Amino acid sequence: MTDMTDTMVVELGFQAMTIAAKLAAPILLTALVVGFTVSLFQSVTQIQEPTLAFVPKAIAIGVALLFIGNWMLHQMMTYTIQLFEKVPDLLR
Repeated sequence: MTDMTDTMVVELGFQAMTIAAKLAAPILLTALVVGFTVSLFQSVTQIQEPTLAFVPKAIAIGVALLFIGNWMLHQMMTYTIQLFEKVPDLLR
């Protein structure tokens, strides 16, 4: 009967952080690009409307989720299934 080693724990933690970064990156990059574009537009036109900074980002993130939501769900399901398949090996 073997216990979980520290290497196994580090590997599971690394995999969890990797999948979290893969899932967050498209949304964060979308918000970054739209936010930068809106800020540039606001500084050029000197329009300082607070809703102009928020609404385009919210719309862009919604559109990004529509396009990549299926991929994100597939990635998360694959990771979860692989994790559940490892449980018997981790408990031995």
